[in-house]
Amino acid sequence: MKPTKPTKLTEDQISNAVSQAIEDAVSFIESEIAPDRITAQKYFDGKANVSHEPGRSRVVATKCRDTVRAIKPALMRVFLQSGSPVEFVPRGPQSVQAAEQATKYAKYVFNRNNGFDVLSDVIHDALVKKVGIAKAYYDETENVEVDEYTGLTEEQFRLLDSDETAEIIEFEITQEAQIDPMGMMAFPAMYDAKVAMTSTRGEIKIKSIAPEDFFVDRNAISLDDYLVCGHRSEGVVGDLVAMGFDFDKVFELGGTGGVVDEEEDFARRGYDAGETGSNIDPSMRKIEITEAYMKMDIQGTGVPRLYKFLCAGGNYEVLDYELCDYNPFSVFEIDPEPHTFFGRSLVDIIIDDQDAATSLMRGLLDNIAMINNPRLVINDQSVEVDDVMNNEYGAVIRSTDVSQVRELTVGSSAPMVLPAMQFFDEAIRSKTGIGDGAAGLNADALKSQTAAGVNAAVTAATAVGELMARVLAEGGMKQLFKTIATIARQNPNPDEMMRIDGEFVPVDPRSWGVEMDMETTVGIGNNKHEERMMMLQAMQQQQMQVYGAYGAQNGLVTLTNIRNTAADLMTLGGLPNVDRYLQPMNPQIEQQMQQAAAQAAQQQGQQGDPNQAFLQAEQMKAQTRAQVDMQKAAMEHQRKMLEMASSDDLSRDKMAQDLLVDAAKILGQYGTSVDVAQIGAQQAAPRNFNGGQF
Repeated sequence: MKPTKPTKLTEDQISNAVSQAIEDAVSFIESEIAPDRITAQKYFDGKANVSHEPGRSRVVATKCRDTVRAIKPALMRVFLQSGSPVEFVPRGPQSVQAAEQATKYAKYVFNRNNGFDVLSDVIHDALVKKVGIAKAYYDETENVEVDEYTGLTEEQFRLLDSDETAEIIEFEITQEAQIDPMGMMAFPAMYDAKVAMTSTRGEIKIKSIAPEDFFVDRNAISLDDYLVCGHRSEGVVGDLVAMGFDFDKVFELGGTGGVVDEEEDFARRGYDAGETGSNIDPSMRKIEITEAYMKMDIQGTGVPRLYKFLCAGGNYEVLDYELCDYNPFSVFEIDPEPHTFFGRSLVDIIIDDQDAATSLMRGLLDNIAMINNPRLVINDQSVEVDDVMNNEYGAVIRSTDVSQVRELTVGSSAPMVLPAMQFFDEAIRSKTGIGDGAAGLNADALKSQTAAGVNAAVTAATAVGELMARVLAEGGMKQLFKTIATIARQNPNPDEMMRIDGEFVPVDPRSWGVEMDMETTVGIGNNKHEERMMMLQAMQQQQMQVYGAYGAQNGLVTLTNIRNTAADLMTLGGLPNVDRYLQPMNPQIEQQMQQAAAQAAQQQGQQGDPNQAFLQAEQMKAQTRAQVDMQKAAMEHQRKMLEMASSDDLSRDKMAQDLLVDAAKILGQYGTSVDVAQIGAQQAAPRNFNGGQF
């Protein structure tokens, strides 16, 4: 059968296709995904489904909530402690500055939109509700300011009245125009006016979306492979009227169908949102507003393109649509399932462990209650039963035979229950990476271990948390920064300025182009933080040696490079306001400094013997190469000693001898000596083996 040639779609065909796709996607979310998220929310809130007997303990273990609260700060720290969690990487030398500016601008936009709150929300949702959703979009907000003008001439008043951005609210003629007998203007008319000035400001907005408000089709794998996805929100009729849509049409669509997923919304809130004055003001009538993204071949070209659809009402009637080239959503996950859109949340992973812990806790508490309040064995013929049933402290039990009242012995279940509870705690630790080693809490357990053993234990404990952080960074965070850069290129603001390296410079996203890659730069735990500090300190030393030996024209290190290293060290050290301590530095400023230094040297006539200068330069080169090689050798020895720590004095002595041998080799190669004693003293200094926390 010959295939049908694509044709241009009618408005009804477009509306029906979009409505059906949204309806099926929403149905999938509400029937297949929402029940799991509702259950997860209940477990997070400490509302378990474990049954209990009347009169017995009803306590519920809070393992889900405790674990989420334990790991969330560590994940937040991973993204907030580094300079930028995501960096744009240039593909060639021509895009180096553009990539650096794009990275700083994306971080600037993220922080300007309360990035901490957005990150906290999406990570929380990922830990509890399978996915966290962030949305980045361009918003043009109208700002209205009311100004009062006095003493306006008629010409000024007319000009103000003709201004499209100005609305004269009220005015008063303070002086009538007066004409003299010759027909000339004696006194012009004067006006006082109150004017509402409207200005439009566009900016990039970022917000987190409640998981129940987001939908995607059942066959979706990711935001790169889907049929339809979108965002449902609860609005009012007036919102759509303000966008230019007909009031009567929009009003009829209001109040039909459900507004988002009320059951899941209730589970999250803990209470019903209720109604808000929809019967009083028609413009405040509630209406479901849906923003959907779907690929369609509307023009009949045979190539589907991405469209943004604005729909309203419970039947998702299409009000408007437009072409677009990006999806505004970013998906954050911690445990993705391959080839599916929704993975598992942290609560999904440990929900059974919480049930087990709940049962054990209830059994232990019931056992303790029975031990503290034992049942009695009595002979009702010789004992007053009413006295026995009286639980008042010090109450008397009347009996003709005291031997007829005795306690029913109940054994303690603690020796069995407590190890079982510890077992499930360990199971949760292994699943989530939340343990004593990762959290740095069990110092006594680490005292008897070598540095290599401690590092291995910490690394193993943080492996799960590190993977979670990496998945969050490679998925949602990278997509969010990419979307910010895309929006900035499409909506450039020629007047926008951004502070970079202590200077306010204009931001022109149009110059960034698309020749940039992206990579994540997340730091995991304190040990990674310390490793970066040590690496930067070593790099700074090498930079200073090269610059001191060969001067500004060394071709390897510039003052800008040195400042960047110092700035990164300060940021890692908790001093993000680098401009407070270091002056701005860039290639232009550096060139000016070099020119000024050359002019000063020329004026002073400081010209020495060329041969002597050559010999000094060669000597400095040899000394520098020797120091560099020695530093490399020392760092390698230090690394080995960190692994071995203080496990064996004989090994430490052998390492010191090896260092002397390396120094002798360098002396023979370059004909210059190095300060071995100083390096040895540095190696002998006490080491800090505090591990990272997860």
